[in-house]
Amino acid sequence: MARVPAALSTMLNRTPNRIRPARHRPPPRLELAARPRPWLRALGLTAVVLVGAWLGLLIVGNVRAPVGPMDTTMALRPSVSGGTKINISPLGALSLDSHIAPVRLDVNVDQLDPERSQALVDHPERLSGLQDEVARDVEHGTLDLAVRSCVAVVSGATALGLAVYRRPRRALTAGGLALALLAASGASAYATWNPKSVLEPRFSGLLSSAPSVVGNARSIVTEFDVYQKELARLVTNVTKLYDVTSTLPAYRPDPSTIRVLHVSDIHLNPASWKIIGSLVKQYQVNVIVDSGDTMDHGAAAENGFLDPVRDLGVPYVWVRGNHDSRTTQRYLERMKNVRVLDDGRARTVAGLRFAGIGDPQFTPDRSVVPGSEASEELAGARLASALRDQQAAGTPVDVAVAHEPSAARETDGQVSLVLCGHLHHEGTEMLPYGTRLRMEGSTGGSGLRAVEHKYPAPIEASILYFDRDSRRLQAWDAIRLGGLGLTTAEVSRHLADENQPGATRSPSPSAPGSPGTATASP
Repeated sequence: MARVPAALSTMLNRTPNRIRPARHRPPPRLELAARPRPWLRALGLTAVVLVGAWLGLLIVGNVRAPVGPMDTTMALRPSVSGGTKINISPLGALSLDSHIAPVRLDVNVDQLDPERSQALVDHPERLSGLQDEVARDVEHGTLDLAVRSCVAVVSGATALGLAVYRRPRRALTAGGLALALLAASGASAYATWNPKSVLEPRFSGLLSSAPSVVGNARSIVTEFDVYQKELARLVTNVTKLYDVTSTLPAYRPDPSTIRVLHVSDIHLNPASWKIIGSLVKQYQVNVIVDSGDTMDHGAAAENGFLDPVRDLGVPYVWVRGNHDSRTTQRYLERMKNVRVLDDGRARTVAGLRFAGIGDPQFTPDRSVVPGSEASEELAGARLASALRDQQAAGTPVDVAVAHEPSAARETDGQVSLVLCGHLHHEGTEMLPYGTRLRMEGSTGGSGLRAVEHKYPAPIEASILYFDRDSRRLQAWDAIRLGGLGLTTAEVSRHLADENQPGATRSPSPSAPGSPGTATASP
């Protein structure tokens, strides 16, 4: 065997040493890196299902549905604790613990339908069937929402799954899981449904004072039907009062007497218009004075409640209360028979000269604003200044009107009579400098708050009799109708001090500095 040359042998021995390490390198682990762990895959699919379902509900899961007189939008939203949230913009929201599930029912009250709302105002007897109507509307809306939500979650999860995985089978799996999740949530909501949650709502925003505004929900539902029936009977009783009071011996008004009906604090009670109309007819009223709080929240949706004012047949003098908004005031200013008093402006109506000022506060949430007393007194001082200007111009005011008693008291010494309301009970007070303050109770029986307390709030109004020549108050009839469950009607006649038998006529209040009068600054 031939010998291998030494140089070639050396080369052969070195070559394996250089290429051997390449044969012993570990293979690349590309195959293991390409396969994600199973729990990561499941987590990703879960994220796709949840996000896709949420996007579907957000984009196409809303349903518009009428509920009673309201137009609403219903939607399902992801939630940890479930429940129902009813948004009433701009007043706030109320939350109900209606169910326990990972979805919450949101109901947004968009607006009041004018035609359906007006039907309730014109026919208050329909309120007795409103609860059943609302229940039917909610049931139909919920069924529509369930169908729309199923389509929404399947569509959203499938579309997102297709965008992420690019595989139709994986996308359909995401859609099916989203539908199963919604079905499980619905089953949980059905199993934990609490119908009594409506009796214990939680309020937020301006509605946080709703319990003090409308009272306990249970009492309203159970007692309002009785309340309506009693008011209907009282309207009938009122028409019989005139024959009794016209024969009272102390004072018999002659046909030339100016008769003013003073009402206040109606607070959206539709039955009040029937009572007012009856009093106008039976007492042959010449003018109505409303010292405010005709509304409850002052919203534009409530304006239709004021339309019966047009049909009362007599002028209607009105000042703004703390539950009446500027929107309410503008609506009344457009009525031909309404005379809105504000900023001390004076108007002559039915032979009497009236001046008044609107309440400087607007508190439909019944809040107590710091400094409110000072603002009321400042408004009263502005009214008193306007009364002095009228006196100096030779056109003295006969009757001043304000809503709040503290504002009315500032007119002491500038006018013989000032009318007010606000406190929901009637009363008369002679102020130090000779002005008579006449405060009216609630002609609406405090509205729905009439059923809140142990004893129902009465319905109160007054007929004021003025001498046509002197334009001074001669007497007044205080009318008091029993509230819920009380079928009583009471009329008490009161004489002005100077009209008492044997009394001397007292001088009328005059502007400070007038000859023959005492100078006083209220």
